[in-house]
Order: sequence, then structure tokens, then C-alpha cells
Amino acid sequence: MTDRYRWAALLLTFASMVVGSSAFALTAKEVGTAEIASNPDENWLSYGKDYREQRYSELAQINRDNVSDLGLAWSFDTEYNRGLEATPITVDGVMYVTGNWSVVYALDARSGELLWKYDPKVPREWAKMACCDVVNRGVAVYEGKVFVGSLDARLIALDAASGEVIWEVQSADIKAYPYTVTGAPRVAKGLVFIGNGGAEYGVRGFVSAFDADTGELRWRFYTVPGNPADGFENDAMRKAAESWTGKWWEYGGGGTVWDSIVYDDELDQLYIGVGNGSPWNHRVRSPEGGDNLYLSSIVALDPDSGEYLWHYQETPAETWDYTATQHIMLADMEVDGATRKVIWHAPKNGFFFVIDRENGQLLSAEPYADVNWATHYDMATGRPVETDIARYPDGPELIRPSSMGAHNWQPMAYSPETGYVYIPAISSLFQYEDVQDYLHRWGQWNLGIPLQQPPLPDPILAQLMTTKMTRGSLLAWDPKTQSAAWELPHKLTWNGGLLATAGGLVFQGTAEGEVIAVDAKTGDKLWTFDAKTGVMAPPVSYQIDGEQYVTILVGWGGAFGLIAGLEREHAPPPSRVLTFKLGASGALPDNPEKQLHEPPPRLTEDEAVLNEGRELYYAYCSACHGTEVISNGAIPDLRHLPRAFHDNFNAIVLDGVMSKLGMVGFGDVLNEEQAYAVHAYILEQANINKELREQPQWWRDIKAWFFSGLAWLVGLLT
Repeated sequence: MTDRYRWAALLLTFASMVVGSSAFALTAKEVGTAEIASNPDENWLSYGKDYREQRYSELAQINRDNVSDLGLAWSFDTEYNRGLEATPITVDGVMYVTGNWSVVYALDARSGELLWKYDPKVPREWAKMACCDVVNRGVAVYEGKVFVGSLDARLIALDAASGEVIWEVQSADIKAYPYTVTGAPRVAKGLVFIGNGGAEYGVRGFVSAFDADTGELRWRFYTVPGNPADGFENDAMRKAAESWTGKWWEYGGGGTVWDSIVYDDELDQLYIGVGNGSPWNHRVRSPEGGDNLYLSSIVALDPDSGEYLWHYQETPAETWDYTATQHIMLADMEVDGATRKVIWHAPKNGFFFVIDRENGQLLSAEPYADVNWATHYDMATGRPVETDIARYPDGPELIRPSSMGAHNWQPMAYSPETGYVYIPAISSLFQYEDVQDYLHRWGQWNLGIPLQQPPLPDPILAQLMTTKMTRGSLLAWDPKTQSAAWELPHKLTWNGGLLATAGGLVFQGTAEGEVIAVDAKTGDKLWTFDAKTGVMAPPVSYQIDGEQYVTILVGWGGAFGLIAGLEREHAPPPSRVLTFKLGASGALPDNPEKQLHEPPPRLTEDEAVLNEGRELYYAYCSACHGTEVISNGAIPDLRHLPRAFHDNFNAIVLDGVMSKLGMVGFGDVLNEEQAYAVHAYILEQANINKELREQPQWWRDIKAWFFSGLAWLVGLLT
């Protein structure tokens, strides 16, 4: 942090102490590096509130004693009903938030009234390139501008007052590669930092810095090396290339910086979390071994130049989709009697890391979830000690955590009152195995492992296995002792991000459809609200006219929300912004009824055709339409579509007649015989579901009871 910014931050902090927070009001034009660093408590100025990204609000009007009086102050319906993941930014009574398709909304933070809306008009067919739904995690506000990354990899600067476009740049080349952007930009020192996604499709990851005033590209840092024949961009890429083998550049390499980017205003460093390899399977992309730098690493860069400073690789030679893109949190803590500036990190691989952020030294790594890929970390080398089954050398293996991770993108929070880091934790497993005759295809999922899991004989069992073998919880973790303080189990996995407050509370939304407040010390649930749909996004808190508000976005989807095959009893409602305050009593309308169309008869009973259809369905359809053809409803459930869909199956699936609505054609990878197999499998699942619905309720209850016990036992054994 330069002296100019440091002194400005100190003056702002002193002013707020003297005049009181109610008199301290920023406008969007006044939000700069110093203001984000100090972040007055009535605002929420950046993705993690300030540059430390601890997601802690010092507002305490809502507290343990009165949270039961919290009620809905207002709600705002978006035009869509898919997953919402954004962190609202609030400044001077205005809330800036993103929804589906990268749409930006400016709302009156007191009432929810729409002030302006900006739609970047993302081509709907580009949704196919988004591995994990048409989501967006939010905007950045800086010096009167609102910055947003669009799904088709544009970076756009808007006027904070009007929503008018100031400048727009293409942050990645989507003509050559299937890049996307879903992460929230970060801004500091006059620069906008943005990464990208697309590792599953075969891209080469990088992070870029653009001039906040003009949109000019100032620097770019690639996270994995390119083709050595083309030369290397810098010494960091030359060093990284020594850890790769084969012709990795033909597969892209991966390493996308799709979420966590954190500026350290104390050390003037930028930290990026680097993603998984492309393809996932290490034996495919780097057949003679190697650690594959800088995959699954935290990398520190000079924020002004993008020059490499240091790195720590959390999962060398990663092969499980164990990204390090999860929430990076900055802190100071005592280690061996000395105060160290550290990073707290709980990535997908299931270990909680304490890393010296001055030099990247590993200080501690302990499992915060069930893991069986590694036993521990060797502190002398900083490397994991892997188990014999970790790399599935002898065939299929059930590995913990799954590719969804022990913690995904949903942010953590920290409370200085308790000293705990709160993690939206996941307990899960996934069957990994090699694919035969790997074929790399542009614009398709390229994993190097089969995406489908072993088939189950009954849809009730399939649903129960998902809920029993994949569990979620709110975990309070003590980073000093590297142990759990308490854990609140949830009925489902893929629960929302977290907010801790000085009122002694932790707020979270759940996959089941609740917004909850728990005691930060004990984990006791103190308040709940029925959100009418699953919740993934993290809450924020702010204050206007002496009243504290809590806001959270609700809408079910994302990677697990699409593929999990969790069926709801109702059609999804509009995805919403919900805001709460003490004494309010608002209510949400009932959810819409689900429409069920009777399926046509089965096409065939040929098991070979159905098995081929299942394999192809998982390769090309399941990421959006769900496991075993069970959709969450936001994307059509293929079991319940009208007859016209089936009558025009090839025109839709092969020819892409619905591309402008987001359903692109797959005629470049499927022929008519293969399309027939996929259609046969879909109709098989549709008719199984129809027959299940026609069974007496008492029989379904008996099966559910029996399968529940079986799923519990299997989950326990694995």
C-alpha cells in the first residue's frame, strides 16, 4: 500500500470515529482504494467487504437477543428463475447487484425500487460454454463506475448513477477459445482485475488488469505455460513449463482464475487462486508426470505490473478438479509466538491452509472435511502425502472430496469476536477412473474421466443417495488450533456463502430454501425465513438512517444445482433479492405449480442402446439437465416436456433450432443413431418417473424408508 493510500485510509478511519458512522456517507464517485481498505460499516464496498475479505460486519443492531424479530423488509424479482450467486455492493443507499446472464441492477437499498438496469445481451447460445450455469458473482464499484464481467468474457464499465456504458473490452478471445466470466472483478490502484473460466472446455487460464478509466489492458499473467515453440511470456512461465510433459498446450492446460482475486493493501500484493487442469486427468494432459505449475496454487503478483512474486501449490499434479480458486481471506495471527501476516484458505481438496502471505511459506495444513486422497501434509516439503488409491491406478475409486470439493465458491466469513472462520462445507465423494481413447473436442467437456456415476435401479434411491452421500454443513473452524469448534449439519449440500456480524450472528442461505441466523459462538439456530427456493449466494449487511439491513440473493442453480438431480415439488419461482430488517413483516408469494406432461412410450428396451444413451447423455446433457434426467426445473426437465419436443427431437438436439434460446445443437458431435440412443434413454427415465408417480403413496413411502436406510449405510461405509 503506498503512503498516499495509507494516509488517506487513516484519515477516513479517524473521521468516522469523530463524527460517527451515521454522518459518514460516501458516494459512488468517492469510492477508491483507500475507501475500500477502510470500508465504513454502513456500506459494503467490495466483494468481501474490504480488501481483507473477511466478510465481517461491525453492525450490531441486529443481534442474538433480537434476531427473532427480523422480517422481510422488501424483495425484488428478477426476470429469470435460475441460480443467483452475487454479492450485493451497497454505497450511499444504492445497491448494485447482478443476476442471470450478467444483467446488472441498481436498487434503492431502502425499498428495493429499481433505479436502473443494464443488460449486456449475452448471446444465449454461449451458455453452453458455461460449465456451471449462467451465473455472475457481482460487480465492483470504483470512482463512480460499476464494473461487471459478462458471461461472454467482456469487461464493462458502467456509470454508477445512470447505468450507461462508459467503456467495454473483450477480456478474453472467445472466437478462438470458449472462455467465460462469472467472477466478480476486483479494483485497486486504478486497475480492474478479472479472470475467466473454461478449463473444462480446453482453455489456457490467465488474469488481466485493465485501466479503470479507459479499459486499456495494462498487464496479463498466464497461469500455465503455452507451447514452448512460441516462447515464454516471462521467467515464471519458463519455470512452470519444466513441470509439464507431453503436448499439454494442445489441451489448453486450464488453470483458470475464475473466482478469488484479492488485493493486499498492507503488502501491496495481489493474490489469485488458480483452478484445475484441462483436462482434469493428469495422466492425459501431462502423461510423463510433473507438478503442472501453477495449477491449484495461490500465486502472488505485483498489482502494478503483474510480475510473479511467489506461489504455493496446494495440490501438485492435481487430477480431481481440486481448484484453489476458493475464497482467499487475509488475516494476522500468532504463529510460534510471532505475529504473521497470513492467508486463510479452505479449497476444494479438504485441507485448511495457513500460508504466510509475505513469502508463500506453508505454516499449517489440516483436514477440515473427510478426505481419502491424502493423509496429511509434510511440513518439511509443503507437499501432501497421497494415499494408494488417490490417483485411481487400478480402476475406479471413490475419492473424497468429490470434484465439487469440500468447499466450493461460496464465501467463508470470519468473526474476531469468536476467532472462528465459518465455512460452507461439503462432505462428498466421486468415482474417478480413466477414459479409454481420450478425444479432445473444442467447446465440449474435456475431463479425461467419465462424468457419469454407477447407475441406480430406482429414482427414489437416486435422490436419496445424492442427499445421504453428499452432505452440507456450516462449519466453525478455529484457525489457531486447526480444529472444528462446532458444526451445524444441513439436509442438503451446496448451501450458501456466509456473513458474520458484531451482533454475534452468522447468516447463511441453505440449499433446502431457508435463510438462517445462528449464534456465532455455539451454532444454535436462532432465526429462519422460508426463501421458497434454494439459496447459494452470500449475505451482506449495511445501514441506512440508523437501521441495519441484511440482504441475500435467492435462486437455485450453479454447478451442483444443475447436475445434482434434486427435484423440487414446485416450479422454480423468480430468482430474487431479499432484504431484512428488525420489525418488518413482508411475505413472499406461493411458488408456481409444476407442469408435468405425459411422456410418449419408450423407444426401445434394448439395454445396449439405453446404456449408450446414458453415456452420451452424461457426456453432453447432464451438466445442464441433471443426473438421471432429473432437472431442478429452471432448465427444462426433459422427462416432463410436451409431445412437440419429442416429435422434433433431432431438429432441436442435432440441428439447434432452439439455439437462440440457449439450447444449442450437437450435430457436430452426435449422429442420428447416437441421438436416437440419447432420446431412448430420456424416454426410459420419463416413463420410469411416470410409473413411480402412479404407484400408491404407501408403497412409495415404504421404498423411501428402505432406500433411506440403505443410502445412509452406503454413505457411512464410504
